[in-house]
Amino acid sequence: VQLQASGGGLVQAGGSLRLSCTASGRTFTMYAMGWFRQAPGKEREFVAVISWSGDSTDYADSVKGRFTISRDNANKNTVYLQMNSLKPEDTAVYYCAADSLDYTGSWSGSYYKSHGMDHWGDGTQVTVSS
Repeated sequence: VQLQASGGGLVQAGGSLRLSCTASGRTFTMYAMGWFRQAPGKEREFVAVISWSGDSTDYADSVKGRFTISRDNANKNTVYLQMNSLKPEDTAVYYCAADSLDYTGSWSGSYYKSHGMDHWGDGTQVTVSS
């Protein structure tokens, strides 16, 4: 599956952005979808994951209550990351990724960081100014 992320940009602290990741190729609905981010000089970190069906989600503690992951399986083969109340520490390159291991909600979504994702998209830069 090929993934294309978009929607990044420059925003002031407290603002919002919505990232999109469109998939093509193999069946989109058979993949759990995740968002990860990497800030300069830091390791790539888990941000959010959503199950095949969209019924189960999980978030990193640092973004809980501010970010929302969702997916449109029926029409657009797209996963979204709505980011509200952005902080300067959210500045990073954001990557979407797909994995055939479905997320059931019975473990932490951060497991996908060590598990490794099957497919990665190109990143999109998010910069939050103070």
